[in-house]
Formats: sequence, C-alpha cells, structure tokens
Amino acid sequence: MGLFNRKSAAPATTAAPAPVDPALAALTGAYTIDPAHSSIGFQVRHAMVTNVRGTFTEHEGNLTLDGANPGASSAAIDVRIASVDTGIADRDNHLRSGDFFEAERFPLMSFRSTGAEQLGGDRYRITGDLTIKDVTRPLAIDLEFQGAAKDVYGNERVGFEGGAEILRSEWGLTWNAALETGGVMVSDKVKLNFDISAIKAA
Repeated sequence: MGLFNRKSAAPATTAAPAPVDPALAALTGAYTIDPAHSSIGFQVRHAMVTNVRGTFTEHEGNLTLDGANPGASSAAIDVRIASVDTGIADRDNHLRSGDFFEAERFPLMSFRSTGAEQLGGDRYRITGDLTIKDVTRPLAIDLEFQGAAKDVYGNERVGFEGGAEILRSEWGLTWNAALETGGVMVSDKVKLNFDISAIKAA
C-alpha cells in the first residue's frame, strides 16, 4: 500500500464533561441550618445489652452548596454541649461533667469541612475536622440529599440526612465502668446522626 493511501490516525479526543443537572445547579448558594427543624443526635451501646439515644438541642451552622461542582461545597456546625438531652437528667449531668465532655470548660463541639464528594445519585460524603474538648480529628460524614422545596413562608430549603461513627476514646472521652458479667458500661463506638434542614440566604 502506498504511503498516500494510508489512513491518517484519528485525532486524540478528550471526554466531554458530564452535563450539569439544572435542578442541582439552581441549589448553589449559602444556607443557614434551621435548628428548629434539624436534629443532631447520637446512639451508644449501654451495659452491652441496649442502646441509649440522645440529641443536642442547641446548635447552629451553615452550608455553602455548589450544585454544579459538589466537591466545592462546604459546611460548618457548632453544637452546645450543655444542651445534651437523653431524657434522664442525672445522665445528662454526668455527660456534662468532667468524666465526659467538661461542658463548662469546653462548651462547644464543632465540625469544619475540608472536602466533599458525590458518591452517586443523591449520596454524598463530606470530610472535615471534628473538635471535642481540646482534641481535633478527621471525620467523614455520609449524607443523602432529601430534596429541596419552598416552604409556606417563601424560604428555599434543602434537606440532608446521614451519619457517621466515631470511637469516643479518640477524642479523650474515656470514662467507663467494668461490669461484673464482663464488658463495660458504655461502648467506645458512638453513632452520630444528622437530620438537617437549611434555609437559603436571600
């Protein structure tokens, strides 16, 4: 075959970027977490046989969402430790004490994101730094986007639900008591639960 009869190599091509969902792009903006319609809670194994659940009733935070590029989104949350509520006053006071959170000395638990990624569909993972007492460690929170809507007052809202697991000892929460039957009073593993409703800034 002659040189001039050869077919020239096809030019290299680059993949086109994935199209942006207009509905997600429209969500881009700054949001304030609505504490009246949000919940930050936890669950921990007690006495090896049951779970104790509680919430922090006072918290505030904000989200910055980038619907076109979810990886550029961010979050910041502050939780007031003294607002811990497990339904038992004596237990709540113990959690506020020096055995656990030392609420008077360290009044806030905080989370500051350092990155975000879309896992697929409506599932996202946000990574960042969780500070409890005087210890800051990385934390990854898996969230599912629950949707967006305009409420009866004209506020544009978004909702996320998800959770994470931590070992409380890694944040200096080491108090425990041995059980006569073996094991300990309070599990080291704690499940964190987030149910977030946030309002878009005008």
